Amino acid sequence: MSDAENRSPGQTAPQAAATDTASGYRVLARRYRPSTFADLIGQDAMVRTVSNAFETGRIPQAWILTGVRGVGKTTTARILARALNYQLPDGSIKGPTIDMPVMGEHCQAIIESRHIDVLEMDAASHNSVDDVRQINDAVRYAPVSARYKVYILDEVHMLSGAAFNALLKTLEEPPPHAKFVFATTEIRKVPITVLSRCQRFDLRRVDGDLLVRHLSNIADKENVKVETEALALIARAAEGSVRDSLSLFDQAIAHAAGEVRADDIRQMLGLADRARVVDLFEMLLRGDIAAALKELRDQYDSGADPAVVLSDLAEFTHFVTRVKLVPSVADDLSLSESERTRGKTFAAQLSMRILARTWQMLLKGMSEVQQAGRPIAAAEMLLVRIAYAADLPTPDDVIRSLGHGSAAESAPVSAPRTNGGGASASFTNTGSSGAGFAPRVEAPRGAPRGSGAPALSIVPRSIEQAPAPQGLVINNFEELVKLATDKRDLQIKTALERDVRLVRCEDGQLEIALEQGAQHSLVNDLAAKFKAWTGRQWVVVLSREVGEPTLKSQAEAREADLKRGVRSDPLVQAVLERFPGAEIVAVRPREVDPVPTNGDMPFEDSDADNDLDDER
Repeated sequence: MSDAENRSPGQTAPQAAATDTASGYRVLARRYRPSTFADLIGQDAMVRTVSNAFETGRIPQAWILTGVRGVGKTTTARILARALNYQLPDGSIKGPTIDMPVMGEHCQAIIESRHIDVLEMDAASHNSVDDVRQINDAVRYAPVSARYKVYILDEVHMLSGAAFNALLKTLEEPPPHAKFVFATTEIRKVPITVLSRCQRFDLRRVDGDLLVRHLSNIADKENVKVETEALALIARAAEGSVRDSLSLFDQAIAHAAGEVRADDIRQMLGLADRARVVDLFEMLLRGDIAAALKELRDQYDSGADPAVVLSDLAEFTHFVTRVKLVPSVADDLSLSESERTRGKTFAAQLSMRILARTWQMLLKGMSEVQQAGRPIAAAEMLLVRIAYAADLPTPDDVIRSLGHGSAAESAPVSAPRTNGGGASASFTNTGSSGAGFAPRVEAPRGAPRGSGAPALSIVPRSIEQAPAPQGLVINNFEELVKLATDKRDLQIKTALERDVRLVRCEDGQLEIALEQGAQHSLVNDLAAKFKAWTGRQWVVVLSREVGEPTLKSQAEAREADLKRGVRSDPLVQAVLERFPGAEIVAVRPREVDPVPTNGDMPFEDSDADNDLDDER
């Protein structure tokens, strides 16, 4: 990268350094900000498209740049403005160009965002219709000194809806001397009417190995000694953002006050040692719970955040999975040598199902740790779950064992292994998990655990021995309602009880009438449901007959009869008269006490009466 932006045309590097010393220190993110297309890193597709457009003269009236923070959206907008207005004092450059070997007449002012014809506006704080109206009024006038008027709107998605609408006409048909460059991190919030009028570029996250090389070059220019592993940690923490990586590197230089080491970066960012994270990963998948809990507690005592440790574990699990699918991923320079080497080993030994299961448990557990009152306790419980689940057989392993009889016949049983607090467990090697990471198959609870007993005994039943499925026979309408209840289909059950008046019902055929207000599609729905439940075709037809009352009406009539019968009882009438306003809500049959046996006769027994008198 170049220091050209820090000095005026003809100014040497020592003079620029002296200027920085006199005016105050400039952070690395500003000192090494790209000033040409050649300085941009990780955006080859965008640079190629813009370069071809400038060479052929196919320059659009508006660009929109999108991407995460720190990938160079605003910087790219300034480079575009500089390329559009690049001029030399001798007048040798007649039009826009991407070749800018030296600083031009307008370059320094554009880079420093103080050129009169290049307007930069923060849409987050200038998002009203009045702000856009000022642009519409000023865009009609020709530039003062530059070739083009360039309007750079940062965070353009923050404009209001009315402001976007006010900009549309000018954006679609701007004057020949005006260009627009928009930058946003939220491209989905920009109206499609604006997007359709712009040429869109998606700026990518910068790869970790490219960031490492970039930081290494800056370290050489700054005469700073730094470990490669430290640069890898910074690149990983930056998550593809060049600005974030330079800010972290600047902070690391001040923190270390000398050579920047990996331990300094971990202490500064509160990260766990990557080698220790890999050790923890191995302990978990070997089922060594005691060692895993001790390792987590040691990292916690050293200042590591439990959520960060789990995040690193999930990241390493993801890395091992990628290596298993694409071995070339292990060549990433942003990873330490230990991670790359051991990652290859784990990828060869662990099955895809175990890796996927571990990833899912970590992903769910991280949210639990973040919400827990004691994160370290939640993290420890998560590690316990992962350690015990790591040895469980996968569904394919169980099915494979069913195909060969007992589990003892499908694979040899290895020697017992201590799991955590000293409990022994037997392991079988099915070949899918690799040596040292075989799934565990335990004996059923309550079964003896003798040395010669198999871990699991399952007698498979062949398909030929299984009985052929038979259709379900329905004898009456009540059985249909019960079938809907058993299937837990509340909608069909309710419809049968409230909307259907039975005319006749036979096995495979139902003739009904519908209540007023019932949906006529109910007939087809019933036929489809009955066919699915019974395994046979059902014919459901509408009848012109009135049919019986619905089951709900019949139940209500029976309850009303019961209430009338109870109300006629003299004792109930006396209660209702004693409590005015009381109502009979429901009538339930009285439970009949069981007939006592000879040894359980109550007070009618003379002996029991004598005993009761003695107690009195």
